[in-house]
Amino acid sequence: QVQLVESGGGLVQTGGSLRLSCAASRSGFSIRTMGWYRQAPEKQRELVATITKYHNTNYADSVKGRFTISRDNAKATVYLQMDSLKPEDTAVYYCYAEGIGTDYWGQGTQVTVSS
Repeated sequence: QVQLVESGGGLVQTGGSLRLSCAASRSGFSIRTMGWYRQAPEKQRELVATITKYHNTNYADSVKGRFTISRDNAKATVYLQMDSLKPEDTAVYYCYAEGIGTDYWGQGTQVTVSS
């Protein structure tokens, strides 16, 4: 079992920045893919960004150029640096880790961007 502990959510103004962190209880070297998803009220969960253990990254078009995902395999931690935040980025952000036979999710952290 993989436990994911998230931190870094909060309230910011348009154009501001936040940095999310997620630490996994399993060695980062054994987790092929980690990432972040988000879910806004009344909407489905959507991919924000993913990163492999070899540091290959993938971003949703809506966040390209503004968000940066990174990971520290030794610490089994994935980060999401969010810059130039917009009100439409407001959502609950969930950490993701690819497990063996199943996926693991964090509890979610609220990000609110005010106008």
